[in-house]
Amino acid sequence: MAGMTAKRHARTIFAGLTTPLMNHSPPFGAAHVLYDSPDHKCLSFSSLVKGDGVQANQFLIIHKGHAAVIDPGGDLTYTPLTIEISRHVNLKHLDYVIASHQDPDIIASMPRWLMHTSATIVASRLWARFLPHLASSFVTDRLAGDVSERLMELPDKGSNIPFGDTVIKAVPAHFLHSVGNFQFYDPVSRILFTGDMGASMTDDADSPVTDFDAHIPTMRGFHQRYMCSQRVIRLWAGMVREMDVQMIVPQHGRPFAGKAMVNCFLDWVCELECGIDLLTPLDYRCP
Repeated sequence: MAGMTAKRHARTIFAGLTTPLMNHSPPFGAAHVLYDSPDHKCLSFSSLVKGDGVQANQFLIIHKGHAAVIDPGGDLTYTPLTIEISRHVNLKHLDYVIASHQDPDIIASMPRWLMHTSATIVASRLWARFLPHLASSFVTDRLAGDVSERLMELPDKGSNIPFGDTVIKAVPAHFLHSVGNFQFYDPVSRILFTGDMGASMTDDADSPVTDFDAHIPTMRGFHQRYMCSQRVIRLWAGMVREMDVQMIVPQHGRPFAGKAMVNCFLDWVCELECGIDLLTPLDYRCP
């Protein structure tokens, strides 16, 4: 990549684990390097939301000429995101636009991606018949085929998304929070992009968490409200513990880098009562 400095080729230690450097002084606009090797890059964009919208991270994975965007957001982020992405890849060569679930800050910009790229939209099969509601006839009349022909529908059990000579793994995370919810694991960087799981409400979304206990207040309320139940969280955490996850990167807030910090998060969230665990008859009364 043009202009890449020696610092971005350096390596650092997160909690005793050697891993490619996370760059917090990006040379290009809003891009932050999560992983960088000659053939593979993972970039995060954490400062593109302006105005009243909730902070959100968008992600780009590049592998040997292939490219995928994860959770690109809506109209609020489409223009600045495409400007940033075009610094690294040609938008016309984008393979995938991948959505963890159906929320507006995840995939509301789908019509623009359909119009201006040839990318395949990847989402849960549960949302395949709902996502076309985002695309007006102005958009669909100008497409070469039906919207359904541009969708890759993920089965509940997940799947491997072909990505050159590697894959992006669609990992089931249903009810965390959406009923049709996926996370995406990159086996090259060993990063798990977790959508809303691990999200935090903080102004500093670029740097990884270093003081877990101090970080808890930025996460607790969000997870108590948006995650379905402790039982589902524990099922999910059991799956993640069996994977080789070196970094958890949520769609809101700061990432968890290194095995020790990943385990800190898993241990904490497994003990959190949330969602239906907290409900009582007082929550269901006619006003």
